[in-house]
Amino acid sequence: MKRTVYWLPAVNALVILSAVMMGLSASLRVAWACGADLSAYRFWTQAVLPVAACLMAIPIIFRDGRERLFRTAIPVWLGCVFFALKALTFPSLLHTLLCLGLYALVAILYTATVTGRIPTQRLLLPLFGLPLLYHIFVEDVGLTMMGRRTWMPGEVLAELSVLAIMLGLFTLSAAMKKREVKPGSYVRRFGDRNDGRRVRTLSPIFAVSPYLMKTRNTAQNFIEDHVEVSNMERYIAEKRKEGMKNFGALHVMLAAYVRTCARYPGLNRFIAGQKIFTRDGEIEVNMTVKKEMSNNAPDTVIKTTFSPEGTARDVYERFGQKVREVKDAPADTSFDKLAGAFNLIPGLLLKFFVFLLQALDYFGLLPRFLTKLSPFHGSLYITSMASLGIPAIYHHLYDFGNVPVFCSMGRKRRVYEVKGDGSVELKKYIDFNYVTDERIVDGFYFASVLRHLHNLLSDPWQLDEPPAEIKGDQD
Repeated sequence: MKRTVYWLPAVNALVILSAVMMGLSASLRVAWACGADLSAYRFWTQAVLPVAACLMAIPIIFRDGRERLFRTAIPVWLGCVFFALKALTFPSLLHTLLCLGLYALVAILYTATVTGRIPTQRLLLPLFGLPLLYHIFVEDVGLTMMGRRTWMPGEVLAELSVLAIMLGLFTLSAAMKKREVKPGSYVRRFGDRNDGRRVRTLSPIFAVSPYLMKTRNTAQNFIEDHVEVSNMERYIAEKRKEGMKNFGALHVMLAAYVRTCARYPGLNRFIAGQKIFTRDGEIEVNMTVKKEMSNNAPDTVIKTTFSPEGTARDVYERFGQKVREVKDAPADTSFDKLAGAFNLIPGLLLKFFVFLLQALDYFGLLPRFLTKLSPFHGSLYITSMASLGIPAIYHHLYDFGNVPVFCSMGRKRRVYEVKGDGSVELKKYIDFNYVTDERIVDGFYFASVLRHLHNLLSDPWQLDEPPAEIKGDQD
């Protein structure tokens, strides 16, 4: 289905006016509720509901207006429910039915527009503008001048609150702009997260498995690979001669993983809220590093984002920049500051706060700035045991967050192997241990991934050029 994408400018007089009207409406409704004698039912339906809708709309307008304008449909639906419940109290049955039909039309037409199913937003202008004019010139001014409507104390505040909502939605519709969508481009929609889009065309077994295996630790598989590194050593020596100081096996591994994601995009999926999502063009890699190589040196986490078309040099430069930012910075990193803020929260309150974060993450409501800092969110968590001089370990996955793969690199080891002619040859290996979330792809897919990754690590010169093709994950 062809879709149209609408967006809001970051700074625009109409956008600001819309947000101001929403805030004004909420304030007027609160003032009205404070002076009215409301039953519990009217308090929740005629005070809390419209205030919640208006206050929800404001951050959505500014936070999601450019990329996910469709989220404004949520407060619009809440507002329509408010108006519908208000219409049920009208004395005229015909008036009630007409209003219910109008509010249903508003909810459906607005949702269809902001989700891209209707190629123009012009239908929204009369949809919000005509009822606004009707309220002002017929129900308010007209009936008052004819003596058929008298205003009770406080009713003016309630009516002004309604007018502010209508004006806010009218100006919001007028501020919308259309964006051209390239053929084959994905259009974000309901159910997507700010760190990935939902994969909707999966076989039933994949759709059900996150409900049967609820956590990453109950769905993790352990994979072991051993790579003979003679070619890798020669490749590393070449890169260092080219000026890539400190280029090593870790950079080769990262570049190979990025290249593998370009060919096997299912590797870049993750589970959140019992649903499967994919990151597409963003490969986020987390790694714990020490600022100094000593037992008492503090740990911190670096998070680097790579593109599928990245070469070994691209990976080296981007990863090196992140490492330098951490080790050369005299002050704490953003992650350190976030962890320090959490550490200030008392234990019992911290437990509740973590539960709240998990709940927000489950529904995809965790702010993007937090998932960008979080070491528990990403495509891969990698650790190098070689710097510690120990073998590769199997590191568990984290139930918090959504990292689906943990890779551990061991120290280089030497093995004497007997050749076919009976002679003995010294070989050098690096062990790579992976812990994977089996729910993102099936065993055959993981096997194909491992073979391709092994091939790249054994012949790393393939990483000098961008991939010939970058495959996108299924919808």
